[in-house]
Amino acid sequence: MPKNPEYDRCQLNPHNPFIVCVVHPTEPNSDRCLDFRPAAEPDEPDKEWTPEGTRLVNGDLVLERPTYDGEPVPMPRQQFTPEEKLEVLDFHPMFTGRCPQCEMPFPKYKTPPMHWDCPQCGWRDDSV
Repeated sequence: MPKNPEYDRCQLNPHNPFIVCVVHPTEPNSDRCLDFRPAAEPDEPDKEWTPEGTRLVNGDLVLERPTYDGEPVPMPRQQFTPEEKLEVLDFHPMFTGRCPQCEMPFPKYKTPPMHWDCPQCGWRDDSV
């Protein structure tokens, strides 16, 4: 049975291909339905709903300002610049397995030590 296209905009539309309407399962008797209720249009149709204090960035939910129990949480300052972070990755013995001064290899540990100090040249890890 063909549906009237107007029925897709009705609040009573069950969105079921086998039922035309919740009130009139087989279709109303006349051309015009007396129970027709237009569905409410969203305020911003292309904007997705997000919880308060968040926004969508490339489809990911991102906190605008973190809160705990309704109170704003201060954001910690970044300790290192991106360049300093890359330098640590390139030269620190935890990532390279070698002393950054004399290139002496460090033994492999199951859990890394707290301090990386080189017994060969005396280099000391001052990051901790």
